[in-house]
Order: sequence, then C-alpha cells, then structure tokens
Amino acid sequence: MMKDPVLECSDLSVGYGSEDILTKVCLSVPRGAFLPLIGPNGSGKTSLLRAFLGLIPLRSGRLRRRFGEAPPGYVPQQKQIDPLYPISVRSIVSMGLYPELGFWRLHNRNQKMRIDKALDRFGLLGHQSKTFRELSEGMRQKVLLARAFVTGSDLLILDEPTAGLDAVSERYVLKHLIDLNKNKGKTILLAHHRLEDLSHLAQMVCLVDQKKALYLPATEAWKQIQGSFWEAEA
Repeated sequence: MMKDPVLECSDLSVGYGSEDILTKVCLSVPRGAFLPLIGPNGSGKTSLLRAFLGLIPLRSGRLRRRFGEAPPGYVPQQKQIDPLYPISVRSIVSMGLYPELGFWRLHNRNQKMRIDKALDRFGLLGHQSKTFRELSEGMRQKVLLARAFVTGSDLLILDEPTAGLDAVSERYVLKHLIDLNKNKGKTILLAHHRLEDLSHLAQMVCLVDQKKALYLPATEAWKQIQGSFWEAEA
C-alpha cells in the first residue's frame, strides 16, 4: 500500500440509474502525484473524479479521502459553466473561498491578497472586471484554474482542463499545472481528452476503459492505446 495516499479506493463502483459506469475500481493516489486520467469519451473519467469529490453516490466499495485542511480545488468542464451568467472574473475566482467564508461574509485583507495573487498568477489582473462571456475559451479556463488555486488546497481535480483550447493555450495551462505540482507540491488529478503518449507529462496515468480504471506507467498505457478502436477519438 502506498504511504500516505491522498485518495484510496477499493472495489469502488459508481453509476447512474440502472447503469454501472465503473465497477470494482481499486486505486491509491499518492500525495504529490501528477496523474492524468485517460480513456475514450464516455468511459467514466468524469464520473470517477466526481466520485472522488463526493458529488455522486457510491454503489459499493470503499473510498478514503485524505484531503487535509482545505477541500480540493475543482475545475469542472467549461460546458458546465453558463457563459451568459453576468458575473465578473474576480467574483468567479473569489468563489474558491466559499468553503471557508460562506456566501455572505466579506473577504478580509489576507483573502483579498490571495485573490489578487491568483489573478496575477494566471495573467488575469487586467481582466478581473470583465464577465465570463467576454473571455476567450483559453482565458475562461485560466479563470477556473485561478478559482481552484485560490482555495490553497494541496489537491487540484480538473475535468478536461485543456478541452477546446488552441495549442498555445493548452501548453500554457499544462505548464502551470506542472509548475504547481513540481514547485508548489500540489497533487494534480486531471481527466485528459487527448489520447497520446503522456510520458512527457507524467510517469503514471490512470487508464479508464470498459468500466475499469487501471494505474499504469504512461509508456505502458500508450502501448495499450495504440491500435485500439478508440485511438481515433484523440
């Protein structure tokens, strides 16, 4: 068993209605890991992340969470955020403080500084008064990353954070995530939409397919992907 795993599950099964999405998943995610979740569309990557967060009930099995003092910073898929909602970039980022503040308490000086730091880290200070709908997809993704970062959590869970981004924006986002992992000690779990050799990002990946989730070396997962029927979905 891994020492001090941030997440540990055994015989975990999740689903919706009468349909099983994942069955008998056994995983231990070590603290400080950078772990991409890969697999075909609809394979259950999002469901697994949502189960880790407690957002969907478990059918069976055991799940132990060792998140620490702060809840995980969560970045959902952009399509789950209504771009027409008239709220400023700064307000969206400040939502990351709701678990410690509640909805109605005002930010103190330290919390305002944390918001400023998050905005600055992702190049958003000059855009903080804009609404979400005024931003490009790449900028919107940076806003969601800043909202997760401002929590101060040691664990960030991201659902396809580079989906829909151009190559430049994708590299920017991944660079920041790698930096948060290597230089800030953050544990990073991300569902990754592209099926490719990820050994340049991480040594290990979680391959989600056929209702199973396997913790594999990135090079081994790539061998399994090559030539498979869902490689064309990349």
